[in-house]
Amino acid sequence: MILLGVDPGSLRTGWGAIQSDGRRHALIEAGVLAPSPRLTLPEKLRYLHDGLLSVIARHRPEALAVEDVFHAVNTRSALVLGHVRGALLLAGAQAGLPVHAFPPATVKVQVVGFGRAEKRQVAMMVSRLLGLALDQPPGDAADALALALCLACRSHSPVPALSAEDTGAQRARRRG
Repeated sequence: MILLGVDPGSLRTGWGAIQSDGRRHALIEAGVLAPSPRLTLPEKLRYLHDGLLSVIARHRPEALAVEDVFHAVNTRSALVLGHVRGALLLAGAQAGLPVHAFPPATVKVQVVGFGRAEKRQVAMMVSRLLGLALDQPPGDAADALALALCLACRSHSPVPALSAEDTGAQRARRRG
């Protein structure tokens, strides 16, 4: 099965496609979508949306994994990241993909075994799990590959996909 992970960012959005049977994983391709800083926010969102649709069309994944919303110190940054994430979720939905969201700590536990792992630890484990040189892939792509690996490892257990009606508040009510 081909899985696509996406690490949202307004300056750099990492993506990574892997082939996985749930136990063995192989890198297909990874990269970064980096809109020009001179673009307006709507232009950046269009660039990221169209770029992800292009990646989806090229690799034809069976599912998409994205980083879940987290609390940021800077409110403006959090709002911009929310817009970026929305454009990426829309691209996945337009492609008809089930979209799975994972909190950063869940991805780190699944890939590294520790929910507070540092970026370099995540990158090292991603490289090891995919049989890559330790200096590859770069940060944003490594985080996206970690998301894809998280989904791959959970593919044998039920992981709810996001729906248009499923918001963070609804998930919190179900948990609490």
